[in-house]
Amino acid sequence: MKLSNIGQELTRERGLNLTRRMFFQKGSNAMGWAALAGLMAENANGADKPAAGNGDPAALAEQAMTHFAPKAKHVIYLHMVGGPPQMDLFDYKPKMAEWYDKDLPESIRRGQRLTTMTSGQARFPIAPSRYKFTQNGPNGMWFSELLPYKAKMAGDCAYIRSMNTEAINHEPAITFIQTGNQLTGRPCLGAWSSYGLGSLNKNLPTFVVMVAKPTNTEQVQAISGRLWQSGYLPGEHAGVSFRSAGDPILYINNPPGVDSATRRKTLDGIKRLNEMTLGDLGDPETLTRIQQYEMAYRMQTSVPELTDINSEPESTFKLYGEAAKKPGSFANTALMARRLVERGVRFVQVYHNNWDTHANVAGRLPDQCRDVDQPCYALIQDLKRKGMFENTLVIWGGEFGRTIYSQGGVSKTNYGRDHHPRCFTMWMAGGGIKGGVVHGETDDFSYNIVKDPVHLRDFHATMLKLLGFDHERFSYRYQGLDQRLTGVEKANVIKQLLA
Repeated sequence: MKLSNIGQELTRERGLNLTRRMFFQKGSNAMGWAALAGLMAENANGADKPAAGNGDPAALAEQAMTHFAPKAKHVIYLHMVGGPPQMDLFDYKPKMAEWYDKDLPESIRRGQRLTTMTSGQARFPIAPSRYKFTQNGPNGMWFSELLPYKAKMAGDCAYIRSMNTEAINHEPAITFIQTGNQLTGRPCLGAWSSYGLGSLNKNLPTFVVMVAKPTNTEQVQAISGRLWQSGYLPGEHAGVSFRSAGDPILYINNPPGVDSATRRKTLDGIKRLNEMTLGDLGDPETLTRIQQYEMAYRMQTSVPELTDINSEPESTFKLYGEAAKKPGSFANTALMARRLVERGVRFVQVYHNNWDTHANVAGRLPDQCRDVDQPCYALIQDLKRKGMFENTLVIWGGEFGRTIYSQGGVSKTNYGRDHHPRCFTMWMAGGGIKGGVVHGETDDFSYNIVKDPVHLRDFHATMLKLLGFDHERFSYRYQGLDQRLTGVEKANVIKQLLA
């Protein structure tokens, strides 16, 4: 588009914004009051009726305008922060035993980018995995001995061994896989899902985030709230963070000396002030603020019931492990994820830290796997027994992989691995995914992809497909452009993964 045309487009959009503002000012606030009427009708005198979907999410009719029938109504995304080493977990490379402590051939590296943490090394010694592997499932997927529970559910999952990205450092890499761009400020996957599908429970957020605390805390990465922001989408689509200690959500309970009637009266007063602002300016974010205050009020009764896991039978804790009783553990967040989607939450994002194994793979990786292995298996089985597996998409993976060569020295009992964006492994299950699939192959060094590469954009396009959206038509108008999760570069739905 020519520069003059871009200027005309921006001027036209600005004119439309002014016209809308004038409409709100001159049109007796019709739009704002119509929206508010829906909120206020739920409760004459300010007391909220129980949401129709509370306890029965199916009772809330879906208003989402999808491009085709969605296979998944919910998503649980388990992100392993730091980048799990694929060759120690899923990508078995037995030939590397012959290459122990030999240099990575230049014919394999091909001049690819290195991080500053290893670019100054005099050599790049090969570190074969110290762990044993077995084949499991209908397609003989390889699993490390560190993942005995995941091996048992090989037939339920689709494993992608050819994931790749351009980002080589944590912040841009996590931002890329969560928002479709290495630069911050874009909507994340949960926000897009909320925007596209809407809510199934008026008493809980559409998009919830939990940060699990790892047992081992050798090298914990910073996890920024920017990862679950709504970006240029309306603020109501941002993730709501649930805490692992104290109140699940800050200020969810009334302050000492403030009863429910006083809180309701306060909120009614704030609502009237916000209504006045909405009428004067017509700012959609003001309407979002009104909605969020009302949501917070309703959550005062829904969240305590949600987070009280004492109602779960003992069989649940046998399934997830005793760690599920410990707030903030990965097992606890996995159980909470099931309880959230069971109550109609659309998208649950769980972050598990400390996978950045630059050193001490032997000391740290077993702890990491113990944290997540049984709970992941339990989550899949739990969704099955609840009849939710078929409509809940579960995703597991990090932001990139690790190098076959060691960072620093190497021994047969211990080593470290640097960041590697050229290939890594993720898995998906439920929600329209074909179980037992093994997709993509890497070379003998787990360094380059030799078959069926899957870029992050392909992963995003596939996820949207399962939610009922054509990624090329699913967009939001912002700054004169139809913005998309997958951007303007080519993205392909991975049809081999679809049931």
